[in-house]
Amino acid sequence: MHRSPMRSRLGVWTAGLAVISLIAAACGPGTAATTAPSAVASLPPSEAPSTAPSESAAANTVTKMAIIAPEKGNDFGWNQQGVDGAKAAAAAVGAEIEVADGAGYDDPGPILRQLADGGAKFIVAQASGYNTAAPQFAAESKIPVIVYDAPDATKAGLVADVLTNAQEGAYLAGVLAATMTKTGTLGLVISADTPSWHKANGGFVAGAKSVKPDIKFLQAQIGPAGYADAEGGKRVTETVIAGGADIVFGQGDGASFGMLQAVETAKPPAGADKVWFIDVIGDKTSVDTKGVLLSSVLWDFEGTFKQAIADINAGTFGNQGYVQDVGNGGIALLETPNISADAKTAVDAAKAGIADGSVKVPVTETQAAVDALIAGN
Repeated sequence: MHRSPMRSRLGVWTAGLAVISLIAAACGPGTAATTAPSAVASLPPSEAPSTAPSESAAANTVTKMAIIAPEKGNDFGWNQQGVDGAKAAAAAVGAEIEVADGAGYDDPGPILRQLADGGAKFIVAQASGYNTAAPQFAAESKIPVIVYDAPDATKAGLVADVLTNAQEGAYLAGVLAATMTKTGTLGLVISADTPSWHKANGGFVAGAKSVKPDIKFLQAQIGPAGYADAEGGKRVTETVIAGGADIVFGQGDGASFGMLQAVETAKPPAGADKVWFIDVIGDKTSVDTKGVLLSSVLWDFEGTFKQAIADINAGTFGNQGYVQDVGNGGIALLETPNISADAKTAVDAAKAGIADGSVKVPVTETQAAVDALIAGN
């Protein structure tokens, strides 16, 4: 990547399953898909299903790929993870890569056409806000595209949707937090009312309660769509810390920098000597000047993009969607020196349980579902 968090200097927990499969986030994360594709492209290229190539895919051997992202690819989050994953996938197969980051949320059609004119044979549309324009572009240009939150858009040879099971990584984060908390109270802070964050919060709650059934949670939300509101992130994070939370699970795109600042400047609540932050999507260790980043639920897109390229070259792209999860390493928990040995052991055991099916992670798509899980209903 570049600097893929899955290869970061701190390392991550990854699973050794051979499957490659990807709720994807909305335009930053944003609204998540609520329905998985009917099938999942999960085999390595050498074991891919022997499906006959479609006419539109057969000519699209990927010698050059591109990615269009709404924000700049250096945000330590959604956009950077997508851009880094695309760069790594292109490098792995010896293809050229063109990055159109900072493209905004308006009509991506002109930029998609420019990428096609530049020779791209495969394009990642890194925002659910592109889910109408990108499939239309693919139909007109016959160039395959990846989209998010649109399983119904999957079409042979042209479009494949991706689904990210981030709740599995959040479950591991919950196990970590419950093992290390001193106050017995955890903070859940989100930037917006979106299924992406609700699913992750549900996984986190379930993981924490698997360690300490009576653990307490304090929740805070910036607003209906405060993804980039760093000031709001700081403000609401301070409220859960004041209420006794010594570990904060924060989800917010740009707002997460405010959450991190709140943790850095916080006075630890009674019973704790430090407040910790658990992030999502990216790796902020390089900007964690105060040493408060306990971990992050990482989303690594490299494997999915590589599988998509293999499917395009095989003529099977779009026959099914992709899933990214803990089992295939697309979702992982960032390992830092701040994690205790006991917590690492507990996380490893939980990860093994997810892999063998003995641990079932709930899927909570609404705030009401998260509240019910916390209440034990």
